Amino acid sequence: MDPTIAALATAYGRGAISIVRVSGERALELGLKLTQRQNFTPRYAHFCKLYTRNFDFIDEAIVIYFKAPFSFTGEDVVEFQTHGGTTVGEILLEELAALGACFAKAGEFSKRACLNGKMTPLKALNIQDLIQAKSNHAAKLIARNMQGRTGELVEKIRAELVKTLAFVETSIDYADDDLPQDLLRQIATLCEENAKILSEIHSLAQSKKGLLEGFKILILGKPNVGKSSLLNALLSYERAIVSDLAGTTRDTVEENFKLGTHLLTIIDTAGIREGEDEVEKRGIERSKKKLLEADIILALFDASRLEDDEDRQIYALLENSPSKIFYLLNKSDLQELFVPTRSFPFIKISTKEDLAPLKNELESYLNGLDGEGFLTCSMDFIEACRSASGAIMRAKKLLDGGVLELFAFELNVALDHLAKFTKDFQRSEILDEMFSNFCLGK
Repeated sequence: MDPTIAALATAYGRGAISIVRVSGERALELGLKLTQRQNFTPRYAHFCKLYTRNFDFIDEAIVIYFKAPFSFTGEDVVEFQTHGGTTVGEILLEELAALGACFAKAGEFSKRACLNGKMTPLKALNIQDLIQAKSNHAAKLIARNMQGRTGELVEKIRAELVKTLAFVETSIDYADDDLPQDLLRQIATLCEENAKILSEIHSLAQSKKGLLEGFKILILGKPNVGKSSLLNALLSYERAIVSDLAGTTRDTVEENFKLGTHLLTIIDTAGIREGEDEVEKRGIERSKKKLLEADIILALFDASRLEDDEDRQIYALLENSPSKIFYLLNKSDLQELFVPTRSFPFIKISTKEDLAPLKNELESYLNGLDGEGFLTCSMDFIEACRSASGAIMRAKKLLDGGVLELFAFELNVALDHLAKFTKDFQRSEILDEMFSNFCLGK
């Protein structure tokens, strides 16, 4: 028998309401003891007084009893809604522990919900992602995922793999029976389609992670093009030191700000040039490393100066970057002397007068990342999709070579990866497919 667990269900700290949740076979018993009541009506809000084991008054609370299986975990659940703050919740948890409840581990309520069939592991990931979402767009996209679209798609792929495996194992075991002539071609097409879908889920999840975690924006340029001024202008306060002296910024400076509904981390870097001392050189090397972490790069150039080798060094650094790059011409309020040797779509700005062109372009790009697709911060799920896609494509190559036994092995590998987020693969499913699709005997 699993122990009855208890935990604070609201954020730790000060607030109007604090909720303590209890789940397990003894949840009702413990709820009745703490309230000194004889019974609860399921799913009804009861206004109760809470008492310790020694009958000392704790607090007044709303208590709700959810009878199994009609609860979040599928078990008996009691929720105590007390006044906010840290003290009352802690006293209540201490009393529950003294009465035999165990403190819940991280994610244990959701784990029990999955084990009891109240939600899929994929939906549990969506709930966690929704809690961590850092933009309105991320919340909307995750909410769509929670309606089951991605879960249904992954389950559909799983069902097709099981069906394919049944076809192939039938071919192996009943080679003398008449099977459709185009069967192998149909299976190959099915493999290609499913591998592509899983690969796209992986790619979409990777490309949209910034919606969950917040986008990292890196300001890059040679010294004295206005990188620190741009940082200050975006933050609307003087965070970085601005000076005409080249090399003023020796290290990266990071700050968070919001643009529209999006949370952004903006990073000001040391100017890219041949460093004149060891400290500046180390700052420049750190700037180059930060390039690999950035989702968006603001490549800044000085409109009032002629293009030089240091500008061309910036072009070279960004040549193979996978990040989204905005090329900016700063100091556009001055006489324009910069003549680029590259045909990039430069955005003209002035950190002293007008950042609207940049903000509009940035917000338009970020808003465009909303839409259809899958979003999760779970590296386990992203990796499972990638691994399953790879196994299916390996299986297809084996199928093309007529090696059916190894083809079946690779399909089983793909099913094992997907089973972490759908349901375990049972060999009986193969038999069900065999006998539902073929007349192999009576």
